[in-house]
Amino acid sequence: MSSKIVPLHPQNKTTPEPRRLTSSQVYENTQVAFQRTELALILNVYGQMVSQGEWKDYAMDFLKDRAIFSIYRRASEQPLYRIEKTPGLKDKQGQYSVIAPGGLIMKRGHDLKAVLRVFDKMRFRVTR
Repeated sequence: MSSKIVPLHPQNKTTPEPRRLTSSQVYENTQVAFQRTELALILNVYGQMVSQGEWKDYAMDFLKDRAIFSIYRRASEQPLYRIEKTPGLKDKQGQYSVIAPGGLIMKRGHDLKAVLRVFDKMRFRVTR
């Protein structure tokens, strides 16, 4: 009894190379989100402002082109500030920005920690 061994991949035919995707093609159909380290920085600032009684609530939105962390004084209002991550601006002005209620961009940059310095105690003093 003889058996013939048949190779699974014929040696005379070349198999095509797997198609390599660029980073923009990989993330094309997904949504943008904050990474754990970015979220830790944002929540650190948020926690400080909550302990001072300035902020009460937050919301996170994850869209195709940006991730938004909205900060509220009360849940029924429009956001006081929005912290946005827009990867499409990474090579231009910077992907992180802090936006005031009227749409004014208070600070924009490549480093989230530097952008969040807009909320430092001395710059963000509230008079009553």
